[in-house]
Amino acid sequence: MRLENKVALVTGGGRDIGRSVSERLAREGARVVVNYRNDEASAKETVAAIEAAGGTALLYRADVTRRDEVFGLIEATCAAFGDRIDVLVNVAGGMIARKTLAEMDEAFFDAVMDLNLKSTFLVTKAAVPHMAKGSAIVNLASLAGRDGGGPGATIYATSKGAVMTFTRGLAKELGPQGIRVNALCPGLIGTSFHDIFSKPEGRAAVAGNTPLRREGTPDEVAAAVAFLASDDAAFLTGTNVDINGGLAFS
Repeated sequence: MRLENKVALVTGGGRDIGRSVSERLAREGARVVVNYRNDEASAKETVAAIEAAGGTALLYRADVTRRDEVFGLIEATCAAFGDRIDVLVNVAGGMIARKTLAEMDEAFFDAVMDLNLKSTFLVTKAAVPHMAKGSAIVNLASLAGRDGGGPGATIYATSKGAVMTFTRGLAKELGPQGIRVNALCPGLIGTSFHDIFSKPEGRAAVAGNTPLRREGTPDEVAAAVAFLASDDAAFLTGTNVDINGGLAFS
């Protein structure tokens, strides 16, 4: 119960990695705000699972690429659990589609950057005034941010690389306030992301080239999030932690 009585906000918290993070933080004792945009059914299942296990959760729909909806999310969080946010986990993001440079247009570029970088900026900016000394922010970057990503993932990789840099800069800026900022850079994790955007033979090849010879799981990512959010990581800030089974080293 490393996060007992703390308030945790998880963007994109209703499914896949976000669901595992929400449920893990609740098991650690946090009261969790589960944000979602489109998949209401999955988000409701996540909240129901938390409550069935004896935890406390609030479901809130918001498009975190929109400033007005982000402020609504923060206001709802503070109204439900007091004027405080102890843990912020920015999970919301995605690739949208695989496109080469020739196939991209400006609207696609903006959409991917908004989904991955602007959302992290907007939510963090709105949440920080409610975060006290000892609070923690965990961003979800990607191995793609280190190596440029796979075919057609250039802008996704660019946005995740920007999240990594944003994490480092915020760690310097918010450190004097006692707020820690770290990021995780997952490699191949078994989620619907890869069900949609990766071919089975490609996934099998990557898993086969991984020293641990398998894909990671959302629960393994969630365990790392819980560590970074807790006082067990009290002297860690500005890190971009690889979680990829040894596929690549920073």
